[in-house]
Amino acid sequence: MTAVLPVRRPGAAQTLPPAEDSRSARNRSAGPARTLGLLAPWLVRGVVGLAVAVFALLAVGPHVLGYRTMTMLTGSMAPMIEPGDVTVVTPVAVEDVTEGMVITYHQPIGDRSLVTHRVVEVQRDAAGAVTVRTKGDANEAIDPWTATLEGDTAYRVRAVVPELGHLIQALRAPVLTQVLLYGAPALLAGWLLLGIWRPTTDTRDEEDQA
Repeated sequence: MTAVLPVRRPGAAQTLPPAEDSRSARNRSAGPARTLGLLAPWLVRGVVGLAVAVFALLAVGPHVLGYRTMTMLTGSMAPMIEPGDVTVVTPVAVEDVTEGMVITYHQPIGDRSLVTHRVVEVQRDAAGAVTVRTKGDANEAIDPWTATLEGDTAYRVRAVVPELGHLIQALRAPVLTQVLLYGAPALLAGWLLLGIWRPTTDTRDEEDQA
């Protein structure tokens, strides 16, 4: 059997390996920037959306819907309400307060600070005054006082927003306040600039074809 070997003609150009596509190299180098450009709008939207939601819950809602928000400081109502949770309370007529309700009221001793506990006993006198005994779900004993509910309304817990109080406390930190004050506008400006300067798809296609 005779083997035939290819013979290159004199003067023929030597075959070179295909050059790397410049578009692929450019796409790889632009990968992190492109990823950042895609993530920046969603990051800005998330920050803005969270800020709007918190502002609506804490500032707008109480004036429009009539509820109030309060941050739980102790674990006396755990696990229903943990320290750092925010409670949403609405007014209820004093005569409608019954055993089992979780209410927020001023304790009748000390500095008369607000306390959020469960009603375990309700008493009404001939004059219409309503007094209650309360207890924290996590406490072993009933609160050592009898509280008279003043006015026509009391405040009953209707909802609990977990961990929101920690976020509010963190937002009040001076360092984070400065970051939000200057960082959020800078992030928004960067997003807008990326939208202005970033070439459109058609422009990139034309450059690739060229």
